[in-house]
Amino acid sequence: MAEAALEADVLIIGAGASGGVTARELAANGIDVLCLEQGEWPDPDKFVGRREDWEVLAEKRWSPNPNDRLLEADYPINVDECPMRPMLYNAVGGSTVLWTALWHRLTPADFRVRSMDGVGNDWPISYDELAPFYDRAEADMGLSGLDGDPAWPDHAPYPLPPLPIGKLGTRFGAAMNRKGWHWWPGSNAIPSRAYKGRNACVRRGTCMVGCPENAKAATNLTHWPEAIELGARLITGARVREVTVDAQGLATGAIYIDRSGEEHRVRANVVVLCCNGVGTARLMLLSRSARFPDGLANSSGLVGRGLMLHPTGSVVAAFDEPMDSWTGPFGQLVYSMQFYNSDPSRGFVRGSKWSLSPHGGPLSFAMGMGHGADLQAGVAAAFNRAAFLTVFCEDLPEDHNRVELDEELTDSDGLPAPKLIYTVSENSRKLLEFNVARACEAMTEMGANATWPMVVNPDCGGAHLLGSARMGDDPARSVVDRWGRTHDVPNLYIFDGSIFPSSGAVNPTGTICALAQRGAEQLVRERRSQRTPT
Repeated sequence: MAEAALEADVLIIGAGASGGVTARELAANGIDVLCLEQGEWPDPDKFVGRREDWEVLAEKRWSPNPNDRLLEADYPINVDECPMRPMLYNAVGGSTVLWTALWHRLTPADFRVRSMDGVGNDWPISYDELAPFYDRAEADMGLSGLDGDPAWPDHAPYPLPPLPIGKLGTRFGAAMNRKGWHWWPGSNAIPSRAYKGRNACVRRGTCMVGCPENAKAATNLTHWPEAIELGARLITGARVREVTVDAQGLATGAIYIDRSGEEHRVRANVVVLCCNGVGTARLMLLSRSARFPDGLANSSGLVGRGLMLHPTGSVVAAFDEPMDSWTGPFGQLVYSMQFYNSDPSRGFVRGSKWSLSPHGGPLSFAMGMGHGADLQAGVAAAFNRAAFLTVFCEDLPEDHNRVELDEELTDSDGLPAPKLIYTVSENSRKLLEFNVARACEAMTEMGANATWPMVVNPDCGGAHLLGSARMGDDPARSVVDRWGRTHDVPNLYIFDGSIFPSSGAVNPTGTICALAQRGAEQLVRERRSQRTPT
């Protein structure tokens, strides 16, 4: 091991959405911050959205699935017992580099699912407590959207007007009006006008392979440059193998492996995990010690358990006339919350959000249709005349859905890979069957001449990695408290999606950013009373 030379007040592990928000807030308040990121800085000049073969490259080098991508910065994930294909990206900016940038808040009811519906877990905080941090996150990321949606309480105006909804959105909205169903122009972390040094979206529709225009919000653009200017330090190519603790059970820092295979030790007074719902659980389980034989901060036995992946359905619909279906953004043109809340008459609890998108390029369109003898003819007939509607399902936290350490599979440094054990629940399957059927009705009302429904789409599910270190007031039933501080280790925090007690049915990045902002501000307020190692 290299001689220990690195020290920091706060060590952040992971430079994605929550890591970027946390680093900037702490550095802005004069705290000495060091972040370890196993990926590298993204290079927009290498993004392939301008290339004609971008969809082919998206199947390998630019795939959102690390098992397909197989980059040096990635770790494999065993999904033999998981029908979903996990999506994550290791880089400065994390998965915000490749995300579609759909943005929503949780609704007030999402914080009280146990109280309202007798399932899942209530959050120890309310919507109102998180609302100011949603406002801050939306201003930082440069949200484009239309104010006034009755599905949420009033909130601060979006900083930018909505992106165009185009022919598809206009026609969908008219169909939803005829059915008396809710719809609203899409809210996206993609600027409709130039914003804080980022360009306006030019509508390439290649959002999922990185934005070559530097338009789409990603924390390597929105947070990290300012954090570094304020004094935060960032080491890339650093794979953390263990969070270290002392005899009193306090976190003392971490050991990481650089690209050459050499180990380094970092000492810190506080450690913050920002590695996503798979990576954080994996690192905690790797960090076994005499004090924590079952994994770091795991006296509850819940580290890794309660994994939620938002199983997702989809409908591809074709129309008789051109709909400009290849143009971007590949976020949501419009969305619907019509079937978001529980209705006992449907035979399941909780609900879903729908998002209407363009279908992307011809390969993306073909994959959305599925496989069949008439696939080539179908693509030829319907390309640029189709829409893609995604049904996001609320995933209930079930302790048998979990992250474990694989007994055989390892990453390139020999560390055990995560294994996902996950089943789509009966409730989720009923929810998706109902909503996909209603979505087909909406597409027919819209004038579709053909639809290709998929009740569980494995290529869409797995994009949201949540719940494996849940938040709660009871240390026996949760891993962290209402501020993201672990119950067992008072100077170890988690600010990523693993702390969600329930998932809601909306895209989670807005909530992840808001939780990180709230947690970081609390850490600043309490720094003088914070317990630290001697």
